Amino acid sequence: MQVLAPAKINLSLRVLRKRSDGFHEIETLMVPVSLYDKIDIEKQNRWIDVGCTDPTLSTGDDNLVVRAAKLFFEHAKIKSGVSINLEKNIPHGAGLGGGSSDAASTLLALNQLFQTNLAREALAKMAETIGSDVPFFIFQSAAFCTGRGEIVRPTKLKRNLPMVLFKADFAVPTAWAYSHWKNSNLVLGISSNPQHFCDQIFINDLERPVFEKFVFLAQVKAWLLKQPEVAVALMSGSGSTIFAVIRPEAEAKILADRARSELDRRIWTRSCETI
Repeated sequence: MQVLAPAKINLSLRVLRKRSDGFHEIETLMVPVSLYDKIDIEKQNRWIDVGCTDPTLSTGDDNLVVRAAKLFFEHAKIKSGVSINLEKNIPHGAGLGGGSSDAASTLLALNQLFQTNLAREALAKMAETIGSDVPFFIFQSAAFCTGRGEIVRPTKLKRNLPMVLFKADFAVPTAWAYSHWKNSNLVLGISSNPQHFCDQIFINDLERPVFEKFVFLAQVKAWLLKQPEVAVALMSGSGSTIFAVIRPEAEAKILADRARSELDRRIWTRSCETI
């Protein structure tokens, strides 16, 4: 069977404090978008075999898909194996949740493939142990997430938002961004004030530490906010993707081409929308 694992963006992300367990308490509104990894899963008698189209990603025990499959078999007490092939389209180190989505989609697929009929809440509890963003993807919906991200309250947006994603030619480690949040400073000339569009507030507290070190991302946001097609520009998660919500009738391709011409020809772009 084949399943699609969507990327996500954070329409808002507030960092509240560091917790005693080393994580940070957050409040975030996350939304899946129409950019997908593809996962093909088949039953086999033994072993968990994983292949991936991205040769830079490990397919060993540190791969989140492998961890999800092992966790599922342990929890469901199933003695079996699977062959998993992962087609990567979501860039990693991008703040788009690709690895977390792959893990959650693997849990959902195995639940269906082996007809275990576990409730989403049970799958979400499993997902918590894999990563903070993984429970969000179990619910396949926009959601307010609190705690370290594992407490998920599904919601609906009033309308789908068309957008263009812009990822720089480097990754930003999530742990690094959070560890530098408290003592970071605003980048001169770059606004981190809330943005308003379609009755939604857009803000990301992690822009401050990330922009301070990775100045190019601050420049991308500032450039996007000057473009006539753009209603909102914001970093997703811990970066390195900046998303631009575009206005009705705006041409996504024209904006993306202009960005490659004026910012960096190597910048990765993708048009999509919230789902």
